[in-house]
Amino acid sequence: QVQLVESGGGLVQPGGSLRLSCAASGRTLGFYIMGWFRQAPGKEREFVAAIVPSGTSAYYADSVKGRFTISRDNAKNTMYLQMNSLKPEDAAVYYCAVGRGSPGAGSSYEYWGQGIQVTVSS
Repeated sequence: QVQLVESGGGLVQPGGSLRLSCAASGRTLGFYIMGWFRQAPGKEREFVAAIVPSGTSAYYADSVKGRFTISRDNAKNTMYLQMNSLKPEDAAVYYCAVGRGSPGAGSSYEYWGQGIQVTVSS
């Protein structure tokens, strides 16, 4: 089993930045893909970013490409999402996830965090 806990969310003004963290416990994550998803009120959950086990390749949704950066520190069993140039449409509950398979598919992820709120507002 893998337990995931997100942190670092909160309220930020448009154009600002936040750094989300996802701390994992229960298993070593060196053989898992890790990803971030988000869900805004009234909308479906959507893929945001993913990173391969080694941390050397990353994948992003078109909506966040160039603004968000995903990274991982396997020694700390932690994943990060640096979010820059935030827009109101980025506001959502962000979920950390771990699994195997296609990085962009929600079905690839077996373990999910509780989620953390990101609010982008003036």
